[in-house]
Amino acid sequence: MLTTRRATFTDIPAILVLVRRVVPLMHASGNFQWSADYPNEAVFTADIEHNYLWVAELAGAVAGVAALTQDQDAEYAQADWDVTEPALVTHRLAVDPNIQGRGVALALMEQAEKQAVAQGLKVLRVDTNSENAATQRLFPKLGYRFAGEITLAFRPGLRFFCYEKRLA
Repeated sequence: MLTTRRATFTDIPAILVLVRRVVPLMHASGNFQWSADYPNEAVFTADIEHNYLWVAELAGAVAGVAALTQDQDAEYAQADWDVTEPALVTHRLAVDPNIQGRGVALALMEQAEKQAVAQGLKVLRVDTNSENAATQRLFPKLGYRFAGEITLAFRPGLRFFCYEKRLA
């Protein structure tokens, strides 16, 4: 059974193993959003300290991860949305390659909606590397609209597509 819960510090080793499985596949498809040193243990530790990090579990093992924050990069002003409006933003979404296609990303994105409602937010946002075809198929299926392309200063040379969903 697939479940989502807040991540704990004891999840970090499993999350790092998941990321080490994901990054080579991302690179093989031309997606260089992540690298050998990002995201790393310090990033996930900070996410947990701020209560941002969620994991999806399948059969008791970490199958996916996502940071759900209200943090919007300054470059989000480049997108077709009101960057001054508070939003729940999904960052660092990853699914174990051995488990893809089983609804793990969907479960984490549904958790983002629940968190937005719990925090009184009406808007969900996410960005993804322009080379990430899987997320570009997923987000519109979940009711997100394409909100433009941006660049991020901390990931030079890459382009990111932005997506937004408004809750009723």
